[in-house]
Amino acid sequence: TGAMAANANDAILALYAKSFGQVWALNWGAGLAAPFTEEWAKGSGLLLLIAMAPRQIRTAFDGFIMGAFIGLGFQIIEDVSYAMTSAGTQFGANQIGASIGTIVVRMVSGVAAHILYSAIFCAGLVYLLGRPAEPRKVGRGLLLIAIPMLLHGTWDSLGAIAGPSGLKLIGLLIGTIVVALAILVQVYKLTVTPERDFVRDVMAPEEARNVITAPELDAMAGNRKARKAYRKAARKGHERKRARYVLNAAYALGDELAAARGADTDRVRFARAEVARIRAGVPSPW
Repeated sequence: TGAMAANANDAILALYAKSFGQVWALNWGAGLAAPFTEEWAKGSGLLLLIAMAPRQIRTAFDGFIMGAFIGLGFQIIEDVSYAMTSAGTQFGANQIGASIGTIVVRMVSGVAAHILYSAIFCAGLVYLLGRPAEPRKVGRGLLLIAIPMLLHGTWDSLGAIAGPSGLKLIGLLIGTIVVALAILVQVYKLTVTPERDFVRDVMAPEEARNVITAPELDAMAGNRKARKAYRKAARKGHERKRARYVLNAAYALGDELAAARGADTDRVRFARAEVARIRAGVPSPW
C-alpha cells in the first residue's frame, strides 16, 4: 500500500505543479493528493483481506481493527522513509540527529495519523460494501470514508492554513488531533455495539442454565465501565481477583461456543467446567 500511494502521490503532485504552479503545489499539493491516494491504497489492503478471509471480516468493527493495523504498517514504512530523507538534510552533517528528531516528531504526531484514518476509513468501507453480519449502509459508509480523508487533507495542509504564524500552527495541530480522537471514539462506540450484542446472544443461554450470573453477562456484553463495576462489586481483594478470572473463563467459553456454533462439544464442556471450577476456587489439576 505504501508503494501504491507513493507512486500515485508523485504523479498527482507533478500534475498539480504543471497545472497550478510549483508554489501552489508545495503548499496545497500534499493535502489534496494524499487523502485520496493513501486512504484508498490502505483500503485496498482491507479488500484483499476480505477476499482472502471473508469469514474473518464480518462486521464494521473487524474493519475498524484491521484498518488500524493496516494504517500502523503504512505509518511505520512512511516514518522510515521520512527518517531516511531527513538524514540528507544539513548537507548530511547530522544524519543521526536529524533522523531521530524526525522519528520522534512523527511518533508524537502519529497518534492522530494513519492508524486513526485507516481505522475509520475501513469501518466505512465495510458499511459501504456490507457483510453477512453487517447490513449494508451506504450513507454511513460514505460518511466514514469521507471523514478520514478530510482529516488527512487538513493535517497535510496545516502549514498552508496557518501561514507564517507558529502559534497558529501549534493551535491548529492540537485542535486537529483532539477532533480526530473524538471522532475515533465515536466510531469505536458505533462499531463495537453489534459485537457486544453478539456476546450477549451467545452467552444468554449460559445464564439461563446458571453457568454465569446476570451481572457477569452484563459485564461481558458491556463496556469497560460495566466490567469495572462488576469487579468492584466483590468486596475483598481475593474475591475481586477471582471475579476477574471467572470473567476471563466466561470469555473463553464464549469463544468456544461461537467456534462450535452453539454445539455442545468437548471443548465447550471443558470451558464450561472451567468457569465452575474457578468460581468454586478449586485448583487446576493440570
